[in-house]
Amino acid sequence: MKKLVCVEPGSFAYVEEAIPEPGIGQSLLRVRKIGICGTDIHAFAGRQPFFSYPRVLGHEVAADFVKGDAVGFSEGDKVTVIPYFTEGKDIASRMGKANCAADMQVLGVHVDGAMAEYVLVPSGALRKAEGLDYDDLVLVEPLAIGAHGIQRGGINPGEYVLVIGAGPIGLGIVALAAIAGAKVIALDVDAERLQHAKDLGALHILSGRDGHVQERLQEITQGDMPTLLFDATGNTAAINNAFNYMAHGARYVLVGLQKEEIHFSHPEFHKREGTLMSSRNALGSDFQYVMDRLADGSLKPEQFITRRVNFADAAALFEDPRTPLAKGIKTVIEFD
Repeated sequence: MKKLVCVEPGSFAYVEEAIPEPGIGQSLLRVRKIGICGTDIHAFAGRQPFFSYPRVLGHEVAADFVKGDAVGFSEGDKVTVIPYFTEGKDIASRMGKANCAADMQVLGVHVDGAMAEYVLVPSGALRKAEGLDYDDLVLVEPLAIGAHGIQRGGINPGEYVLVIGAGPIGLGIVALAAIAGAKVIALDVDAERLQHAKDLGALHILSGRDGHVQERLQEITQGDMPTLLFDATGNTAAINNAFNYMAHGARYVLVGLQKEEIHFSHPEFHKREGTLMSSRNALGSDFQYVMDRLADGSLKPEQFITRRVNFADAAALFEDPRTPLAKGIKTVIEFD
């Protein structure tokens, strides 16, 4: 089989090796589609925390089950993968929060991922397609990230929700918040992505370039400001600025990840009795919620997939500065 290895920042190599055999607790999958995530882009550029090289990237998986000891799966079954692996014995797991387990191993980050023709994964990580196709399945994981953020924030119908960052994760949050009945405001610096946010249900779109974001939010919310905020940028300045956009009593959920320290005024945050929380990965229940929304048509793959590339051309796509991966929404690698 062939796999694509990120040898070091800025460098990929295709490597040939034998198809692996599953061991106890493992299943072998034939990869059909793999989504390119911001994590992959940052890893390729050398900006990803918790990362070492060489590494096979890729954790947004649509595949066929080949063989292994997964109960209830047969050869040829379409599957996706919950790519956060844990023994399930630590305190977070015992509290039902396996998504942030202390021993977390993320596919394509801590262990080699699915940018390969075949991949071995823990059998318990599989989720059957339940009537979904490969385009649906490759989107389940990134949309589940947004679904988990929504669950963390405790969204209420009718409240003003600010989503900062209209990339793939942010757009998923926009769509899911709109489905939940929130009045969604999207903030970004990219006009094309803001239009996508509007198409996905944002009632208001704001450009971070206009210099009057706080005033515009006050106008939209009749002076209240948003009661629930999501950062999906992973940008230090954007994260710090958003503390100024919180209503009194607001919740602020950090979905994006960056390496620097967060700075905000303690008195301003304290007088609001603000709630700051992080949202990491997703739970099985978030995966199921997204699969249900894809099944009922509330979410549609064509709303998110904007570029496709064959596996043989994937390395060139990363390495060619004329095809920046940050453009568009979701790029999907497809296997013959």
